[in-house]
Amino acid sequence: MVAPDGAQHKAATRSSDGPAKVTITEIAREAGVSVPTVSRVVNGRSDVSPATRARVEDLLQRHGYRRRPPAPGARPVLLDLVFNDLDSPWAVEIIRGVEEVTHESGVGTVVSAIHNRAGAARQWMTNLRARASDGVILVTSVLEPRLHDELRRLGVPLVVIDPAGSPASEEPTIGATNWAGGMAATEYLLGLGHRRIGFIEGPSRLMCSRARLDGYRAALDVAGVPVDGELIVPGDFYHESGFTGCNQLLDLDDPPTAVFAASDQMALGAMEALRRRGLRVPEDMSVVGFDDLPEMRWASPPLTTVRQPLSDMGKLAARVALDLARSVVPASPRVELATELVVRASTAPPRRA
Repeated sequence: MVAPDGAQHKAATRSSDGPAKVTITEIAREAGVSVPTVSRVVNGRSDVSPATRARVEDLLQRHGYRRRPPAPGARPVLLDLVFNDLDSPWAVEIIRGVEEVTHESGVGTVVSAIHNRAGAARQWMTNLRARASDGVILVTSVLEPRLHDELRRLGVPLVVIDPAGSPASEEPTIGATNWAGGMAATEYLLGLGHRRIGFIEGPSRLMCSRARLDGYRAALDVAGVPVDGELIVPGDFYHESGFTGCNQLLDLDDPPTAVFAASDQMALGAMEALRRRGLRVPEDMSVVGFDDLPEMRWASPPLTTVRQPLSDMGKLAARVALDLARSVVPASPRVELATELVVRASTAPPRRA
């Protein structure tokens, strides 16, 4: 018995050890469009009608079609760098690192902010399809699962800097040794003689924030100092939460003698709260930050902080994204760059134990 044409073709495309692999020709036939039209959809071109695009994309997704890797020697030409927000100095440092690598490689960079809003993220995805980006670097942001699936379907590699939550196992991630940095800062304050050390958290949804808090707790535990929950106050990495958090700590019946803020911006907010109360840094309270943004050496007084290599993180993320675009798999899916405690004038031994 002779199989119908369609069945015969599918049988011909089925390997001996796996299911049939659909081709662009089959997708075009099923969608009732030309092969070039399907190709334009696959490559994110904008010159396809919305109805046709939707029909073709539905078939691509149902058949699990994956874009073929670039031909050997093909060069990526465009990377997308995506932040939740762009109103932080540390974003500039990451951009600086990414831009250095892409400029050297002759690759363009598109910087976007999605503001953790589904509508903004979906619009970004639409724009990404239209410009056929070769890779995405996502910074401390969250994409809904549907958009992650869309990137995979399009064959666009994703690299994550400071992931929010646990990333997919196949996604390369770039970070810093946040736990070690949190522990080093707290150990330093303990070494100065501080025993009541306040901690202003970063956003709890971010793995880097949780790691810094865990490092703080670990240092106290090693030193035999009980962790006091009232000394841990919420923050969001920005100045205002540092200001509010420090005031909350100062209002305690037994306030701390030192404050460790999980970001430099929160540390500056804490210093302003102290100034407004007529308290001096470090004479009345020591302050430590995290990031070592360039302007921290010009703070008054210059800020003791944990340096994380933000620019280097951007450089590494860009190199990994470009390698993935060339079908080069990274040696390790998770890379953490070393942090370093930088001691300046905002810390001193406490006046009271």
